[in-house]
Amino acid sequence: MISQFAPIVLAFGANLGDRAATIAAAQQELAAHPQITEWQASPLVCSAKVTLTGVDHAGPAYLNGVATAVTTLQPLELLCLLQDLETKYGRIRDQKWGDRTLDIDIISYAGVVQRTPELTLPHPLAHTRDFVLAPWLLLDPHAVLLRHGRVSDLLQRLGNTTAVYDSEQERV
Repeated sequence: MISQFAPIVLAFGANLGDRAATIAAAQQELAAHPQITEWQASPLVCSAKVTLTGVDHAGPAYLNGVATAVTTLQPLELLCLLQDLETKYGRIRDQKWGDRTLDIDIISYAGVVQRTPELTLPHPLAHTRDFVLAPWLLLDPHAVLLRHGRVSDLLQRLGNTTAVYDSEQERV
């Protein structure tokens, strides 16, 4: 059993449909959940599609963001809530790293380190993803990813290929 108030970091991504609206709606639902408090969301960033074989610049681009909060949900309860939201917003799980209307990952949960068939904490690939690190750094310049170090150092080593999302530019 985890402590009653667990700080969490969540990552959001979408590359199909009205990406910004979908992420915003999902974030609003999570922020209003009775077992989630202290919600803070990053600005969104644009990133190229990543597949199992590498970056696909021709594929539909992603919008990504990060949010921090505190929850009284246990890790698997939180995972179920996030997967239910993904399904609600049209997520179809037919291809690993395939296109999606909404993806929500638990990046960290109260400093917990675990590996189960359902959930690995902290997220096993977060330290390799600029589309997670860049918005997280925009939200919290002092962020630290458990077992990997300061987010700013990780992003500097990795390189940042993202761009801050500008909804006005997209309408042009």
